[in-house]
Amino acid sequence: MAFITGAGITNIDLLYQGAERIPDAGEEVYCRDFDIQLGGGLPATLINLGRLGIETKIATELGDDIFSNFAKSEYEQNGVSPVNLYRGEGIPLNISSSIILPRDRSFISYGKGNIEPDDRALEEFYNMAKGAKICLMQVGGFNPVYRKLKDEGTILVLDTGWDDNLSFDKYADVLELADYYTPNRKEAVKITGESTPDKAAQALSKHFEKVVVKLDSEGCLGIDGDGEFFVKSVDDFKCVDSTGAGDAFLAGFCYGLFGGYSLRKCIELGNITGGKSVTAAGALSAYLSESELLELHKKYY
Repeated sequence: MAFITGAGITNIDLLYQGAERIPDAGEEVYCRDFDIQLGGGLPATLINLGRLGIETKIATELGDDIFSNFAKSEYEQNGVSPVNLYRGEGIPLNISSSIILPRDRSFISYGKGNIEPDDRALEEFYNMAKGAKICLMQVGGFNPVYRKLKDEGTILVLDTGWDDNLSFDKYADVLELADYYTPNRKEAVKITGESTPDKAAQALSKHFEKVVVKLDSEGCLGIDGDGEFFVKSVDDFKCVDSTGAGDAFLAGFCYGLFGGYSLRKCIELGNITGGKSVTAAGALSAYLSESELLELHKKYY
């Protein structure tokens, strides 16, 4: 049975919402609401896909600590099957405390950022991912597995995220493997060196048969065999917290790829899942079932 997979570090978010201000050193401020949930990144995209009814699998690092146990439970409850690559001690996750104010957010985080796989981890990831229809990529040490999967027909989807040194040269090894690259406007302009998202999209079309450039709350640019087009976002979604919006967009987009839909429809579905995600605090608080997604697609597009 076809499935979607990926390898990446697990992120935990401790969300403090409703505080009047961020405390200075030596001060204590109480907030109105608190929540703990899995954070953004590749795991969030896979969880959103699991909620849409697609079989999903993740290779990640989990320990014996309370945060890892929470993450295991969350993966399983949301239809994601985790394979543990970790053999050490301690807490192998990224943990972020986020203070969410009406117009800003502050973070303090613990962790190493990304997984650095050894040969055993690469083998375990490949054994899990073999046969996947789609594999979500991350920058890091998993390229040998991505190459095998690509040769076997798996669709590779890359979202690099922001990097002050984002460039074609730095990311050449993953960009040349990816079938789809999904930057936002800032990332697209940075990696291409162009001045506008439109020019960046045209520059990306020299490297990718189909191009996606997310325009934040405005919508998304696409380029396919019929030329460039723009898909407007859904105005009815009101933003509370934009954390995880890109991950949620990618889930809707990959849901479309999984179903064999056109690039335009994949972007439309991504706009809906991404738009829904910003309507509550946290990366995974607001989401859609498959039936809700398809109903909203009929309504808005």
